[in-house]
Amino acid sequence: MTNQRLLNLLGLAQKAGKVVSGEIAVEKSIKYGQAKLMILAEDVSFSSKKNYLHLAELYKLPYFVKLSKQELGTSIGKHARSAIVLTDDGFAQSVLNIINDI
Repeated sequence: MTNQRLLNLLGLAQKAGKVVSGEIAVEKSIKYGQAKLMILAEDVSFSSKKNYLHLAELYKLPYFVKLSKQELGTSIGKHARSAIVLTDDGFAQSVLNIINDI
């Protein structure tokens, strides 16, 4: 049930234009300070995970590892995604609240 709440919220954030996905777009969003929260897929490759976590630590971006690549992509109406970032504080806080309930 809680996973479904998370998936629904990510879909809503996508419709609101507050989700960035795709490797290059995610990296740019983090580097330019637009990202508020990163969600990394559980089944991402080791090298990609290392790269994303390095960026998150370097730019002091909160993140968590949750969902599969397929679930992450489907939740925002796209193909499988390794990582997405939320660019809105409100959506980021709402996602964190759901994650803390899990």
